Amino acid sequence: MTATYCKFKQIYLFFAIGVLFTSCGDNKNIDVSGIPVDVKIERFDRDFDQMREKPMQQQAALLQKKYGIFYNDYVGQILEAGNVNDTSYFNTLRQIFAGNAYRDLKHDVDAVFPGDMEKQNAELTDAFRRIKYYYPQKNLPKVYAYFSGFKAQTSIGDGYFGVGLDMFLGADSRFYPAIRATFPHYVSRRFTPDYIATRVVEGIAREDMFPENESDHSLLNKMVYAGKILYFMDQVLPNVADSVKIGYTTQQMKWCTEFEGKIWGYFLEENLLYETDYQRIQTYINEAPFTPGLGEHNDSSPKLGIFTGWQIVRKYMAEHKDVTLQMLMAEPNAQKILNESKYRPK
Repeated sequence: MTATYCKFKQIYLFFAIGVLFTSCGDNKNIDVSGIPVDVKIERFDRDFDQMREKPMQQQAALLQKKYGIFYNDYVGQILEAGNVNDTSYFNTLRQIFAGNAYRDLKHDVDAVFPGDMEKQNAELTDAFRRIKYYYPQKNLPKVYAYFSGFKAQTSIGDGYFGVGLDMFLGADSRFYPAIRATFPHYVSRRFTPDYIATRVVEGIAREDMFPENESDHSLLNKMVYAGKILYFMDQVLPNVADSVKIGYTTQQMKWCTEFEGKIWGYFLEENLLYETDYQRIQTYINEAPFTPGLGEHNDSSPKLGIFTGWQIVRKYMAEHKDVTLQMLMAEPNAQKILNESKYRPK
């Protein structure tokens, strides 16, 4: 990861919508087997646990040498235990290790992720190779696994991407009912191992490779930006279901496909595309159980702006076979993409 991202950042939930569509293009047929990238998620959580029984100061020095800035960020930003340059933080770590909460969480993390995460390693290896295929000069991060006490599902920093395993334990984890105030079930149902590779790719795309222009305040800009990120995910995660990419249930996906034309008509009739009011825009791009004002008996899907932006970008690329992925991601003009997409769903 470039030095631009030397500052630690916790990444919460962007969009995660999912469906039954097949990804656009023939990207599944791209041969990336010869690209020399192999991802192995490093189990920082296991190395960190060694501090329980081994001399803490000695083990801390080993972790700092192995994990570099990530160790500092983990202790200071995720655990909020203090500055690693002041060994008084060891007292906080001893308290963490002594608690039942830590032992219970470690038990469940080890039960769900007992090995070396071979499935996720394979998924990320393929995805990272595809990123390298399109962006050969891209420096990709090391991937570290930790658990955070439900503070950070993923995090990004200088040269690394962190994955909080405690927030991928499965929708029925015994821990998640206790955090419903922060992560309601319509969010935590996606806290499963199947989402790890998708969240890593999404985080790299949004936070590192293609950060959103903060001056783009209109709903249309946000729709098309989200659609470009999802289209990028189409290309580098061709074997991942759309439902996992966007985070819909099967029923939510079906609702969107059935009412796609009416959704688009609603945006036009309500003059929403150029809306810049922050609160109003959030209704169409944020996590929610449904979208107010659409559907009957609260059966509408959430994040309809993101879904629609995705379809606009897919239609644009279908209409412009000469436009490469790199050209799409570099195109700042959302209005141009909309106009030239000829997006008019029935």
